[in-house]
Amino acid sequence: MTSDAGAGDTAPPRQTRRRGATLELAILRAAADELVHSGYVGLTMDRVAARAETNKNAIYRRWPDRPTLAVAAYRQLLPADPELDLDTGSLRSDALALLQRANARMTSPVSKVLRALLAAIPDDPRLLRELREHVVPAGNTAWLRMLARAVARGEARPEALTPRIATVAVDLLRNEYTLGGVTTIPESVLVEIVDEIFLPLVQVRPASRGGSSPADTTDEAGTEQAPQK
Repeated sequence: MTSDAGAGDTAPPRQTRRRGATLELAILRAAADELVHSGYVGLTMDRVAARAETNKNAIYRRWPDRPTLAVAAYRQLLPADPELDLDTGSLRSDALALLQRANARMTSPVSKVLRALLAAIPDDPRLLRELREHVVPAGNTAWLRMLARAVARGEARPEALTPRIATVAVDLLRNEYTLGGVTTIPESVLVEIVDEIFLPLVQVRPASRGGSSPADTTDEAGTEQAPQK
């Protein structure tokens, strides 16, 4: 007679071993959670491995040190932005709209993570290398495209179309938060940055009018000529 013992029991489901992109995403999400809750100071490979339910070797094979993992995790936190280009048809309006969007993000939890990374650079200079390589170029894109459109419309000088000049407005905004220690920036400051710094730096400068001025009464040799009657 066959025993019925255990007939209703089922074996616990075997966890599928994660590989490739699935495992990487789990690690990045775990690292991002650690950054949000503990900051860069509290980010450790042990804690990330425990949260991701994996081992440290799986992390080190993909990200060799803490700065590379931290920056990769920060990028995981960034929202996908379908409105990369804000095209209002005006250089001033475009610049102000981009700066307003950047200002809104500066007060988000994601921006707090970035400020924590920036604050840790003096203690871990490798963070600066990672940010410059993987974060800064992506942030430059919208400003460069906006300025390129302004150049095509004749509003901006072609020689101003460089990453350093194109992003000066958002760099100044970031400095207000990082160095000034403020938590919010009023709209009036954004307008000042655009009108008093950014636009004078990039706009087409008025060409000098042809011909000599009324005060110019010298010939090529420098001899003063009598005004014609």
